[in-house]
Amino acid sequence: MMPLGELAAALGCEYRGKPDMPVHGVATLEKAGPLQLSFLANPKYTAQLQDTDAGVVIVTPEMAGKRTGAVILSQDPYLTFAKAAAFFEKPRAFPPGIHPSAVVAASAQIHPRAHIGPFCSVGDNSVIGPECVLESHVSVGPDCTLGRGCHIKPHVTLVQDCLLDEDVLIHSGAVIGADGFGLARDTNGWVKVPQLGGVRIGRGCEIGANTTIDRGTLDDTVLEEDVHLDNQIQIAHNVRIGAHTVMAGCSAVAGSATIGQNCLIGGNVGVLGHLQVCDNVTLQARTLVTRSITKPGSYSSAAPLQETAQWRRNAVRMRQLDDMARTLKKLDKAQETDRHG
Repeated sequence: MMPLGELAAALGCEYRGKPDMPVHGVATLEKAGPLQLSFLANPKYTAQLQDTDAGVVIVTPEMAGKRTGAVILSQDPYLTFAKAAAFFEKPRAFPPGIHPSAVVAASAQIHPRAHIGPFCSVGDNSVIGPECVLESHVSVGPDCTLGRGCHIKPHVTLVQDCLLDEDVLIHSGAVIGADGFGLARDTNGWVKVPQLGGVRIGRGCEIGANTTIDRGTLDDTVLEEDVHLDNQIQIAHNVRIGAHTVMAGCSAVAGSATIGQNCLIGGNVGVLGHLQVCDNVTLQARTLVTRSITKPGSYSSAAPLQETAQWRRNAVRMRQLDDMARTLKKLDKAQETDRHG
């Protein structure tokens, strides 16, 4: 529990209401109770301000007049709500030490303040830093380094040659440092290209559940600081993702592509190999990037939803576009000839 005045001060915000009013948690406008905090970030939910039972609502100064109860004033209510919610989070405690069922190589270095959970394994020459947490069934292969405060959820695999900076969070099922998809064609089939690089993940990054990040062929695959990847994303070998970029689920980046800083990448986006996406680019959901992007802005390529019958008609017309273009070109040429006699 936090009194309203104390909470507002911790957030660096002005407020309206009784300073000793207790706030016990957070919830949506629809479900919040009289002792809970909520927020209004989307104006289309303004009507809910009058109906909500929330004890306190975070609003912009412009929206404060539409609320009769207690408010916290913020120019970015969603950001302020995210910070406020952290005060009510109840993180699980992970005491330092190595669980008896864990297997740790003799050459590995485990900091005394690290937590190594049940059935974990740590390979040769790997280093686990202070305040690191490896929950159950985590596999850290050889030659990996985890900086201070990294938190690895159950059933994560760091295959080998992974370097994690401080405060990296990796969710369950992720595989970091597996071989990249490198193959050379031979007359009798395919020859596997050895993957000799590693993976470097910057400070404060978060990797979603069942996401895969392949090790580089020669150089490393790199995520700069504060990159956030959603669940079920594929990052291929030698990809580089710039600082503060976020990527939604089921996206994929092919080998040796470079994504700039401060990019927003929607769900199911594909980026082809060896392309470059500059800083401050937004890729809308299901966009396929087939050429490098050199100008900041928002880009889209997905076709909107249509009824099946309409989609089929349009698909047929798409196949006819080349013939239609040729016909129009002939008509234009004929009209030009008529105009000039």
